[in-house]
Amino acid sequence: MVRRVAVVGAGVSGLAATKWCLEEGLEPICFEQSEDVGGLWRYTDQAEEGRASIYRTVFTNSCKEMMCYSDFPFPDDHPNYMHNARVQHYICKYAEHFDLRRHIQFKTLVTKVKKRPDFSVTGQWEVVTQRDGKEEMAVFDAVMVCSGHHVYPNLPLADFPGIQKFKGCYFHSREYKEPEKFRGKKVLVVGLGNSGCDIAVELSTVASQVYLSSRSGSWVMSRVWDNGYPWDMLVITRFRTWLGNILPRALSDWLYVRGMNRFFKHENFGLMPLNRTSRKEPVFNDDLPSRIACGVVVMKPNVKEFRETSVLFQDGTVQDDVDAVVFATGYSYSYPFMEDDSIIKSRDNQVTLYKGILPPQLEKPTMAVIGLVQSLGPIIPTVDLQCRWAVKVFQGRRMDMCWAKLSLFFPSSLPRRYGSSTTLQTDYIAYMDELASAIGVKPNVLKLLLTDPWLALEVIFGPCSPYQFRLMGPGKWNGARKAILTQWDRTLQ
Repeated sequence: MVRRVAVVGAGVSGLAATKWCLEEGLEPICFEQSEDVGGLWRYTDQAEEGRASIYRTVFTNSCKEMMCYSDFPFPDDHPNYMHNARVQHYICKYAEHFDLRRHIQFKTLVTKVKKRPDFSVTGQWEVVTQRDGKEEMAVFDAVMVCSGHHVYPNLPLADFPGIQKFKGCYFHSREYKEPEKFRGKKVLVVGLGNSGCDIAVELSTVASQVYLSSRSGSWVMSRVWDNGYPWDMLVITRFRTWLGNILPRALSDWLYVRGMNRFFKHENFGLMPLNRTSRKEPVFNDDLPSRIACGVVVMKPNVKEFRETSVLFQDGTVQDDVDAVVFATGYSYSYPFMEDDSIIKSRDNQVTLYKGILPPQLEKPTMAVIGLVQSLGPIIPTVDLQCRWAVKVFQGRRMDMCWAKLSLFFPSSLPRRYGSSTTLQTDYIAYMDELASAIGVKPNVLKLLLTDPWLALEVIFGPCSPYQFRLMGPGKWNGARKAILTQWDRTLQ
């Protein structure tokens, strides 16, 4: 019987894990190497070893109604998209509201997690931690890994010939904090992800010229959609998901490309993805198209070679007098505290986890990896539901499947549709419903149509906000119905 649970990290995932362990009567101890909660959202002026790092001007890509914890809405007067400082304040309030801090050991680094010798019988783990130079070992019945995947930068310098000869400065976007030091300089940003685009746009306000290099292109979306409403409240709906699933693939792909090109034609701006129909997460940036149109950001193909002061691109063009290069080339997932690194491993660039949570080769399902799933949807409700599901598994309530013969949730077709990634790419609503069904909290739309048609219509056609997964079943929240019916009012406010 699982009682004691070790939670690694006190970011949004770790707090959800701690809360749901407490809700189910378990005894969590959360280990956080920094001095406060927040994880990725806790901004510091310098990148800290072993922690995610963000730049000063990071804003959310998901709106407040879609990205909140399922029973803790953002304050009514908060803007729809928030600066990282507001999110960090919200996370702190969440921890205080549910009295989570007393279960967290701050300034404590997890250095080793390994199976106990009798793991095949007990499923227990030995967790070694370090605090103030002292090591301590404790035994836990289960472990929830909530350390995130934006910690270890992917800097593939071997893919960029001549970088050693380059006389300017170059660094990974993890080190970037603010633009002032690049005033009047020519800067190349490599990578067309969210960080690369944000940094390129911000640098364009002070640099003499910014070049943005992309290997494969990307769809670029605005946070603000029809009639000024948040994109995710209009796009992430059950009706749209259902429609996308029943339409022929060719028609669905055509509509997808047409929708992505609705505000501007990507091809004209040098942004068109090589795989037009890939459902890989798009870039969210309201300013990039106008920055390109104004000429202060110039799109470039992939880098072919670096020279002392210039850069040769794949199309044969050369850019002279480049002063600095920012590599916004993403992150590699890593769990250095795992003694057996095969437990959470990557195969063909795809992480092998049942339901995107459990390492399937374990004899006992007593480890959960939270937050490694990526979709066109908000992360906080995703990890919240993952934690609810994982805790049920720890308690043996969802072990109606033969653990030794588990098939993976993610079929081989997913990498082709979503692109190659070390995170698990999936459809947001389909994945949330999969987990919710397993623990009995998926909204019963037919029942709602008969008993509460007004609410049912909002559930079907309105945004799939996190409150939907607190309407019924274990963990039901009495405020969920009101939260759903008033979400548009809070958005306008």
